[in-house]
Amino acid sequence: MLGFASFRIVIVSVFFIMINVSAAAAVEALDIIRRADEIRSPNKPFRYTVTVFEYKDGEEKEENKQILDISMRFMKPEKGMPADARSLARFIYPPRDKGNIMLSDWYDLWFYTPTLRRPIPVSREQRLVGQISNGDVIVTNFEYSYSATLSGDKLCGESICYELVLLRKSDAVTYPKIIYLVERDNYHPYQASYYSMDDKLLKTVKYENFQMVLGEMRPMKIIVRDAKHSKGYSVMEYSDARFESLPESNFTREYIQRGAR
Repeated sequence: MLGFASFRIVIVSVFFIMINVSAAAAVEALDIIRRADEIRSPNKPFRYTVTVFEYKDGEEKEENKQILDISMRFMKPEKGMPADARSLARFIYPPRDKGNIMLSDWYDLWFYTPTLRRPIPVSREQRLVGQISNGDVIVTNFEYSYSATLSGDKLCGESICYELVLLRKSDAVTYPKIIYLVERDNYHPYQASYYSMDDKLLKTVKYENFQMVLGEMRPMKIIVRDAKHSKGYSVMEYSDARFESLPESNFTREYIQRGAR
């Protein structure tokens, strides 16, 4: 039989093994979402066009369409440079919306239209078109916004995915919880399911049509299905992506009030 001292050594050893395993799992989860983030958006300023379609269930022709021209000033801290997460969304179509602008500064969102005297704060959850909210058209960095836990593997179509549970780090983040599926072989994001505070499914986001864009295979089509409006869905299609570094001064309320270019 083990003596008391030997028993204590066993318990302490098991305890430290558990800590090390937990720490390793946390590091692995962080690495997974970081790699998937790099696929969803490059770690340098870029610009792209997003076309948003709203479909009714079972219909092939879209009911509504909106086009936005978006500049992202998104950078993770490296080589002594601070992190940044700002964006400009310029409304292109339909013609009645041309001239409208949204400015995202980390978790704050501002809207300006020529009929307003100054930009006004708006919610990221507010509907833009169909199942798409204001915040959906702007790339969210999961590494900054959520803490991640790796819960295991899951079958994703013909692939095997990591299944991660993401919990928001701050109340400023729109969605409290995400179940995130990332393909094991290539770290491609596969699906994100968004949940409310009371753990009710709000919507699912599916990443599709991966193409070589800006030096990486990236999803150029995203399908969004709202849990409360299951009879329809919305699609975001990305195009004309290119690297473009605009001055910091362009990502301010003063700038969009003058009319962003």
